[in-house]
Amino acid sequence: MTVKAAADILECSFQKVWRIEKGAVPVRGTDVKLLCQGYQASPEMTEALVGLARETKAKGWWQSYGDAVPDWFELYVGLEGAASRMRKFEPSVVPGLLQARAYMEAVILADQPEMTTDDVQRRIAIKTERQGLLFRHFPPPPRLEVIVDEGALRRAPNVPGAMAQQLWHLLKANELHHVSVRVLPLHVGPHRASVSGAFTILEFPASDTDKGEPPTIFSESLTGALYLDKPQEIQRYEEVWATLANRALDEGESATMITTIIGEMNKSA
Repeated sequence: MTVKAAADILECSFQKVWRIEKGAVPVRGTDVKLLCQGYQASPEMTEALVGLARETKAKGWWQSYGDAVPDWFELYVGLEGAASRMRKFEPSVVPGLLQARAYMEAVILADQPEMTTDDVQRRIAIKTERQGLLFRHFPPPPRLEVIVDEGALRRAPNVPGAMAQQLWHLLKANELHHVSVRVLPLHVGPHRASVSGAFTILEFPASDTDKGEPPTIFSESLTGALYLDKPQEIQRYEEVWATLANRALDEGESATMITTIIGEMNKSA
């Protein structure tokens, strides 16, 4: 049976099946039962495998935060931690991995203004934990390449000093050897990503004996996310990324623009 057929049984992405088969993630008993039915395993084998699945203790750090991490986002957090390279385009806000605390809180409340203080603090703790992967020693931190729209850098939250702090945070991030922050200026006009919106391309490490997991495209929405890993889907997003990379300012020019925006904010304050 092909990976696609197995993914169809679970109504999930290729990536999830790939990671289950590699033992990279725990597997739910209900998923094992569905797969056993699809593979026409005997009732005895199905019962044994479902029992084993229920005994698995492997958990990601994010599970300690309970429902603060939606089910559809858990897979992404695991993929993010396993990635060797991530490329992100963000048209509206600074990506979570590069958010400063005050800006982070403002973004969380903008999304869910009814959220309690305790829930906001849990979301901040989760984002902060995720950011730790950029400073880990082993395995080496992933290469992070970000292209952010100029409009996102000028869209300041209604919190005094929050945006200036965020912009300085981006300048410091751009000094890390494995992080690249580039700005897509407003004057470029409409472009290929104008329709796609924000997305992330994740790539995974290979070894001498393992070619590694296939790349995955992550695209988030208000109620869930898409995990795309078909060759034609990846190729389409690679083409969009190439267009963005061709139009965006380089790191030095981007740092100059960010510094200019900080100066403009200070003058108007």
